[in-house]
Amino acid sequence: MNVQDERWMRSALKLAERGIGSVEPNPAVGCIITKSGQEIGKGYHKQFGGPHAEINALENCKALGFKPEGGTMYVTLEPCCHQGKTGPCTQAIIDAGIKRVVAATVDPADHANGKGIEQLRQAGIEVEVGLCEKDAKLLNAPFFKYVTTGKCWVVLKWAQSIDGKLAFADQLPEKRWITNEASRRDAHKLRRRAGAVIVGIKTVLADDPMLTPRPSKGRKPLRVVLDDSLQVPLTCRLLRTTNTSGVLIYTREETAQAAPQTVERIAKKGAEVLTYAGVQSGSNLPFLLESLGKRGIAQVLVEGGPTVLASFLKQGLADEICVYVAPRVLGAAGAAPIGESMENLAQAVQLSHVKIKAFDEDIRIIGLPAAMSW
Repeated sequence: MNVQDERWMRSALKLAERGIGSVEPNPAVGCIITKSGQEIGKGYHKQFGGPHAEINALENCKALGFKPEGGTMYVTLEPCCHQGKTGPCTQAIIDAGIKRVVAATVDPADHANGKGIEQLRQAGIEVEVGLCEKDAKLLNAPFFKYVTTGKCWVVLKWAQSIDGKLAFADQLPEKRWITNEASRRDAHKLRRRAGAVIVGIKTVLADDPMLTPRPSKGRKPLRVVLDDSLQVPLTCRLLRTTNTSGVLIYTREETAQAAPQTVERIAKKGAEVLTYAGVQSGSNLPFLLESLGKRGIAQVLVEGGPTVLASFLKQGLADEICVYVAPRVLGAAGAAPIGESMENLAQAVQLSHVKIKAFDEDIRIIGLPAAMSW
C-alpha cells in the first residue's frame, strides 16, 4: 500500500461520515472505486436497510459510464458476504470484475469476521486489510464495542454556558435554551444515532420533554426515565406518546412493590417499568445498560441534568462526551452548575480524540474519556 492508497481511503472515510445518524445500529461505511489512478465511482451507506456503500459505488460507476472491471475498491469495512436486508456485497464485487480490494478493517460481527475477505480472495481478488484501521474503528466505535462486547456505547451530552451553567434559574419560554438553533439541530443527530435516550425524573418534571429526534424521521429511540420514586406524571408527554415511541421507567424494586397501582397505571399508558434491586441509593446504572444491551440497543444517549451526568462519569460508564458551549456568562441567572455535581470525581476526566466544531457562535466539543479496550 502506498500514499495514493491512503489518500483514497481517507476520502472513503469522509464519505462514510455522511451516513452517521441514518444507518445505526449498522456501521457507517464509505467506498471509492478507482482505475488507472482515477476515481470512477463512489458511494456510502445512506440509511439503515438500504444498499451498502459498495453497491452504491458500483451503481455510481454505471451512472457515470465507467466500467469497474479491473479497478481497485477502497472500502472502510470488510464487505459483507451474507444475505441480510440487502444481498451480499462480495458477490457484487466479484461479478463486477474488481481486481483489488483495500479494506480499512475487518468486520468483527459473527456473520463476517474475515469471511467476506476470504470469499474475495478465493475468487482471485487481491485483498489488503488494515489501511487507516484506527480511524475506521473510531468512526464506528459504537458498532465495534457492541459487536465485540455486547455492551452499549454511552454518549453523555449537555449544553452549558461559559461558566458551566446547564440552565437558567427560571424556565421562562424565552430563557429555555442556552445554545442557539444550529447547535440544537446538531444535537438531534445524536438522538438519531441512539437506540435509547436516558434522562432523570427532574428533567421530565421541569421540561416535559418528548425526547424524540427532530425532524421525526426514521427510527425513534426508546425513551428511558430514571425515576427512583415513581414520580413520573401520568399526563406527561412521554406517557401520552407511547404509541409512537417506547418509554421505559427505571425504578427501585421496593418502590414498585410499594406502589403497585402506580405501576399498573404506567403500564396502561403503554410504558414499561423496569426495576432494580440491591442498591441503597441511586440508580443501578450498569444493570440498566446491561438490560438495554440485551434488547439489541447498541448506543444510548444520556441527556440528564448534572446529577445524572455525574453519576455516569463517577461510575466510569461514559464512552463519549459531547458538550455544546454557548458564549454566555449566566452567573446568578443560571442554575444547575455542572461542576458542583462532579466535584467528587476521584480524578479529572481527560478527553482524547477531541473534535471541535463551531455552530455560529456556539462551540461543540466531542471527545472520548477512556481508551478503547475492545
